[in-house]
Amino acid sequence: MAVRADAGQGAGAIVAEDPAAIRNVVLVGPSGSGKTTLVEALLASAGVIPRAGTVVDGSTICDHDPAAVRQQRSVGLAVAPLRHQNIKINLIDTPGYGDFVGELRAGLRAADAALFVVSAAEGATDGGIDAATVGLWEECAAVGMPRAVVVARCDHQRADLESEVDGCQTTFGTGVLPLYLPMREGGHLSGLYGLLSRTVAGQPVDDPPPDAEEARNELIEGIIAESEDESLMERYLEGEEIDAATLITDLEKAVARGTFHPVVPVCASSGTGLPELLELIVGGFPSPVEHPLPSVRGVDGAAHPPLTADPAGPLAAEVVRTSADAYVGRVSLVRVFSGTLRPERSVHVSGHGWTAANGNGGSGGGSAEAPDEHVHDGDERLAHVYSPLGANLREVSSCVAGDICALTKLGSAETGDTVSASDHPLLLDPWELPQPLLPVAVLAHTRGDEDALIKTLARLVVSDPTLRLERNQETHQIVLWCMGEAHADVVLSRLRAGGAEVDTEPVRVPMRETVAKPGRATGRHVKQSGGHGQFAVVHVEVEPLPQGSGFEFVSKVVGGSVPTQYIPSVEKGVRAQMDRGLTEGCPVVDVRFTLVDGKAHSVDSSDAAFQTAGALALREAAATCGTVLLEPVDEITVRIPDEHLGTVLGDLSSRRGRVLGTELDTGVDGTAGPGRTVVHAEVPAAELLRYAVDLRAMTHGTAVFSRRFARYDQAPENVRS
Repeated sequence: MAVRADAGQGAGAIVAEDPAAIRNVVLVGPSGSGKTTLVEALLASAGVIPRAGTVVDGSTICDHDPAAVRQQRSVGLAVAPLRHQNIKINLIDTPGYGDFVGELRAGLRAADAALFVVSAAEGATDGGIDAATVGLWEECAAVGMPRAVVVARCDHQRADLESEVDGCQTTFGTGVLPLYLPMREGGHLSGLYGLLSRTVAGQPVDDPPPDAEEARNELIEGIIAESEDESLMERYLEGEEIDAATLITDLEKAVARGTFHPVVPVCASSGTGLPELLELIVGGFPSPVEHPLPSVRGVDGAAHPPLTADPAGPLAAEVVRTSADAYVGRVSLVRVFSGTLRPERSVHVSGHGWTAANGNGGSGGGSAEAPDEHVHDGDERLAHVYSPLGANLREVSSCVAGDICALTKLGSAETGDTVSASDHPLLLDPWELPQPLLPVAVLAHTRGDEDALIKTLARLVVSDPTLRLERNQETHQIVLWCMGEAHADVVLSRLRAGGAEVDTEPVRVPMRETVAKPGRATGRHVKQSGGHGQFAVVHVEVEPLPQGSGFEFVSKVVGGSVPTQYIPSVEKGVRAQMDRGLTEGCPVVDVRFTLVDGKAHSVDSSDAAFQTAGALALREAAATCGTVLLEPVDEITVRIPDEHLGTVLGDLSSRRGRVLGTELDTGVDGTAGPGRTVVHAEVPAAELLRYAVDLRAMTHGTAVFSRRFARYDQAPENVRS
């Protein structure tokens, strides 16, 4: 990504001084629905750019990442502001592919309302709303995001607007109702008929759509049903004409509550629907003053009063995205919730430590949860404040509460960090991050690439909180935990763009071993080569312990056959051999080692000799008793539509999984969700290396799963190396 930072007051930079005159709008929708194209059309219609770019040409404002240009789909969050009717609208474009759900959640965090974009072409080709789109809708519902439905790509040759609207109403509920009906000329969308105003582009029409009155009545009834004025429905049923201003006011409140979702069709290529969409954003979406703000506390955990979008209030801003540029350095995209950010000021940066929390969460490869308390904080000085337009940064004099800006060269800032005043440091409660579940082992192509690999990895982990870096000390591998294959492809391409030539290799699962049965053994280390020799003999008993018991060392020596000062030496030698492994080269666990007897020499015995004897005794015991290979087992939770339940259960069985139980899935409100089941199972970690990809394929992207390390268990013979 090439970031351009303009010096001085940015030419054309849009600055807001009043939070009530700001709308932060995130575009949500499946990949290919037309979100980025819609942003281009809106920017061009507002005069922000001279003409709209295209995804195919790689010339759009928001898809500036080389990976996005290559894949022809968004892979990261981008912000593009425009002004309409003296309102600053920050358009937040997000990826629609499931691998980049972390970017979507960051966009939802920064926004106050959403445009949920679906394609008019999909209703004709797929017969309805697909599971991936439903998942995105549920992401919005989970955070209570107000949203309108935009039916885009109405100019597509196979577009079926009515079918797509019907599909949205069937899938998303009765709160989805059109505000406009399409007007057509020659089979093409030529304008929109406003159901409340009974006009097209503000002008009355003699020939409205044939079903206009029926749709208008349905819309009015839907708005009145959401109204706080209980007398409104009675007046309407008695035949009273409810004035448009009252209906619009109630519509705004219903949209802000997230219970009503107006539908607007648009055609980005012709511009049809764009004025109506901007009108809805300005008049129907909540401002930062009206949208609930995140909870906040002191960096010491102390309670703090709720925030308000007040430019004069305590400074509380959040880094919603971090990127690294070769020329500008670290760029932090920031949403200001309270106070005002100004250049040349000292700020406090506090973090929850997602990077640290995303470390290895256990031998089974699970991930750790983020800690309750922040793990880093400190003061830094702001040099400049910028207004972002995709990759372009235009310098501004301030950024008030409710607005979005970009900061450069905040050395310690990471995604999710809080930026507050140095004399009043705060910490915003974090949003939930998805768990990366696809491991990819990488290594430098040559020794000369190792430094570049380490440096680039450090930048990537800071900028992408959905990427987890694991340096496994047992397998000696660098493992990147990614969200899926598309995410892994982007990560690898960014590594190579950073100057590191990298290769991938199969991920190795860290194993353990233990002794198979109780037995006795002798460790004898006797050497004489002139001068002081080496003499140590130990007689031991070895037995396996229950899983998870660890290591026990017991001394039953009597009569001083092994001098007291050498008993710890025997234990030290045994522990060293356990770390090195036995037949499989894996660490040894769950063993009781009992020293029962031995011999020593007054001159030739030493600490080193008894360490060696202890190690030899363990190796002799392994040869006598045999060993058992232990593999990590993870507990997984799979949430899945019922129609795929049989397929998933059969697949788990083929992976040597053991189903622990099933239950009805619960929705956001805690009630049982229709047609979905939660499966709990235990599966060997070696069988889960590609499960994130395979589960998505077998369920068409409708299932999700999580995992955590459970224990080590005996591996079958065919797993032995």
